[in-house]
Amino acid sequence: MPYPFETELTVETALNGKRIDSFLVRHFRNYTSFRMQRLIRAGQIRVDGLVADANQRVYCNQRVAVRLTEPPDKLHPAENLPVDIHHEDAWMFVINKPAGQLVHPVSWCTGGTLANSMQFLLDARTEVPGLLRPGFVHRLDRFSSGIMVVAKEHNTHTSLSLQFAKGEVQKSYLAIVDGRMECMQGVIDRPIGRSSVGQTVLMSASPEARSARPARTDYVVREQFDEATLVEAYPHTGRLHQIRVHLAEMGFPIVGDQFYGAGGEIKQSREECSTERHAIAGGGTQIPGDLLLNCRHALHARSLLFRHPITTERMRFEAPLPDDMRRLLDRLRTKCRTIENAMTH
Repeated sequence: MPYPFETELTVETALNGKRIDSFLVRHFRNYTSFRMQRLIRAGQIRVDGLVADANQRVYCNQRVAVRLTEPPDKLHPAENLPVDIHHEDAWMFVINKPAGQLVHPVSWCTGGTLANSMQFLLDARTEVPGLLRPGFVHRLDRFSSGIMVVAKEHNTHTSLSLQFAKGEVQKSYLAIVDGRMECMQGVIDRPIGRSSVGQTVLMSASPEARSARPARTDYVVREQFDEATLVEAYPHTGRLHQIRVHLAEMGFPIVGDQFYGAGGEIKQSREECSTERHAIAGGGTQIPGDLLLNCRHALHARSLLFRHPITTERMRFEAPLPDDMRRLLDRLRTKCRTIENAMTH
């Protein structure tokens, strides 16, 4: 076992005046306050050379010596899974999440998630397993693919979280929607809240939505087909399922969407859906079944633009369109050409 592990921290301005246990769990995010309090009571934490008290507060530039004698107690199991890393430095990863992977473990799926694979990568880069915890500052739905930024340590996590909360991060998504959109660009400015249908967390832009909050999505049509449209969406807010709900509300649901139909229709409750989908039923889509994606909706997080949390440099990352959506577009293009050729003869 790699314990005890010893290190020393300097109290930064952002954590000035925090209780010692709160300060420690910000730096060691896989430890609970309970575990840290036990280490403090055992005399394993010193502040400026003196044994810390459980109720003590720490102040800027104080030096905190830490002796970890116990392993973390809220650690996601590390799993060596493939991760498409677009960028890595001392503070963060930028990765391309595949469709079908959960970001976090849930009650019915505790393994195989992005959190498990990122924990493995962090453990490979530190002396002690669990010393760092992946910091997710934004989410993608399980069946969405695309670019994500993951913090390695708490200062990065805080900085990125603030950028997202203030709307300073520029995000773009590519979606293939059902139906031909004639308006080539526009703004969807509709509050989003909890759907009044069902007993689970689904969202709605209808007037009946509960606890609705402002939500805005800009969009530009990138390519048109007879029964579908390739749209690039730019969300200015970060509501749950925002792009899916907004596009569906205006009559153009994303191809293969399990829940959100045209005009804000909730197609089925989550309880009625199996957790592993082997195929998407069209559910009223105009697109023929042989053109539908398997097992997911056609939504891809294309790019992120944000300030580096430490250097403040503006950075832009882009994830290429995944193979399944690219093949769907190729089939739609081929179908359009076939129809055009038939009409000219």
